[in-house]
Amino acid sequence: MTRDRPATAQVHRSFYGATYLLDAIGENLGITHDLQQCFPDTYKQILSIAYYLILEDSTPLYRFEKWGSLHKHPYGNPITSQRSSELFASITEADKHRFFTLQGKRRLGQEFWAYDTTTLSSYSETLRQVQYGHNKEHDRLPQLKLALVFGQESNLPFYYRKLAGNIVDSKTIHHLLSDLEFLGHSKIKLVMDRGCYSEDNINNLFRDHVKFLVSVKMSLSLIRTELDAIYDTVRSFEHYNEDYELYCQTVRTTWKYTQKRPYKGDKLREPRRLYIYYYYNIARAAEEEQAFDRRLLALKRELETGERVPEHEDLYQKYFTITTTPKRGTRAKVKEEVVRQDKRYYGFFALITNETMDAVTALELYRNKDVVEKAFGNLKERLSMRRALVSSEQSLDGKLFVQFVALIYLSYIKKQMQVKGLLKNYTLPGLLDKLDVIECFEYPGKALRVGEILDAQAQLYHDLGINPPTSL
Repeated sequence: MTRDRPATAQVHRSFYGATYLLDAIGENLGITHDLQQCFPDTYKQILSIAYYLILEDSTPLYRFEKWGSLHKHPYGNPITSQRSSELFASITEADKHRFFTLQGKRRLGQEFWAYDTTTLSSYSETLRQVQYGHNKEHDRLPQLKLALVFGQESNLPFYYRKLAGNIVDSKTIHHLLSDLEFLGHSKIKLVMDRGCYSEDNINNLFRDHVKFLVSVKMSLSLIRTELDAIYDTVRSFEHYNEDYELYCQTVRTTWKYTQKRPYKGDKLREPRRLYIYYYYNIARAAEEEQAFDRRLLALKRELETGERVPEHEDLYQKYFTITTTPKRGTRAKVKEEVVRQDKRYYGFFALITNETMDAVTALELYRNKDVVEKAFGNLKERLSMRRALVSSEQSLDGKLFVQFVALIYLSYIKKQMQVKGLLKNYTLPGLLDKLDVIECFEYPGKALRVGEILDAQAQLYHDLGINPPTSL
């Protein structure tokens, strides 16, 4: 005769496939270990919310309770909206920096680090760093900035910093170097966009012995002077690169390094070796010239019809000789030499570095910087960061940190998908959904049992560098 089981002993069924994947990634990358070291009492809650942000896309946090009841996750208990706010407020700056330090040690190597910033619009009137500034999305809302540092080969982030929304990129480098030094990173290689260029920044990078690769504007005096010296040979066949369909040439030159020395009351001046990589793209040159000619026609029309735009006055004076007579009205004649000088540099772009490499390697390193831009896309779209919807500084700082943790997981998965060619058949959400349906069964006193796994699902785990789950 079979004994009846107690009524309270019930099998609990949960979705497990995707959270198991995140568990395994967290173990491999040391995320779980490092969070436990920094947040011994709350690391499981941080992980569970990070998992939720990853798997539920932009669903608001108040829906966590429903999701948590259906999924196996590290914390294993409900997290209310109030509890999540308390959790965010409990995350201190010291704890975050300790986590950055631990993760940074796992990322260190010879790779370049990509650095860039993005803006986050906000409706809040209480956040101190929310200021009006320029952004790429042309939002009219005040905003704050977020700076990210990524490993270019690993594609993994290990540091971020929140900035006031009106700070220009070139003003952030000094503090970035100080922060990285504070975190114990001395041998640094940075790849940066031209918004980060300034003479002071380059001097500081030389002073701190930081290797750098920076995009620069073609209007810079040094860049034009060195290009003029080789202008007639850049577009020769020997400099053509078939893979990128452009011409490239390297120039070794000298940077006039300066350093203020308050303790001596003077300024140190000495030459430093610098490499400039020039690139010329025929198609880009044609597009830029065509756009410029259209612009000139529009400006000429504004002048001769009397519909002048106050903001264009400098352009009128730069590109036209303007005459007005009672009989003929206003006539605008193009200053051909000025136009010819501007068009001379169309199709060119340039990078500068203090590291020895060839022009193609430099170009590949710079173009790989888009890992940061893709990461910003993940932050804003999948991690609910397009609008900063928190009302207190502490809540914002804590939420940003949890979202940063989630970004590490997303970056790892995206990198593996690229390496294994999975992006041909899956989107990132589609792949996670494919695994999310795998169930597990828990029964008091019994080992965890995993539901059926299809061959295609098992292959996805292997492609992502993870062993498929098995019953314990």
